[in-house]
Amino acid sequence: MATTTAHRPSTATRRLGYVFGTLAGVIGLFLINIWPGWERVSFLTSETSEVLWLVNVALLAGIVADLVYLVYDPPWLVALGGVVTTGIGLAALIRFAQVFPVDFSGWDFDGTGLARALLIIAMVGAAIGIVVQLVALVRSLAAGGESQ
Repeated sequence: MATTTAHRPSTATRRLGYVFGTLAGVIGLFLINIWPGWERVSFLTSETSEVLWLVNVALLAGIVADLVYLVYDPPWLVALGGVVTTGIGLAALIRFAQVFPVDFSGWDFDGTGLARALLIIAMVGAAIGIVVQLVALVRSLAAGGESQ
């Protein structure tokens, strides 16, 4: 039975990814909260404010994680950060599904079913991502955790 060793991208490549992840989070926060703002999205209702705080926490958690990884990114920490950030993202998705601040009545089609299906797919994907990151965390810790 052949085994393969996981290959991590170079430090420079990983850092570039963390920079882009940070920028994406900052841009997301700006677009949602400042300009143009979530209120400008025609299908979002006023109930969006009930989930906005959790969406902001998810984006901030990703930004903080990426900034930490810029300085120190052993595999165990990246996996742990993935569990935490994906868990917060999953919580935001679940809360969004509970509140469901979406109204397609002004549209030519009712996208409610599609929106709910996409939310379910995203939640399943996040749950799978958490399991994958937990496995990576356990493997990394079992291997000594500090390999770069």
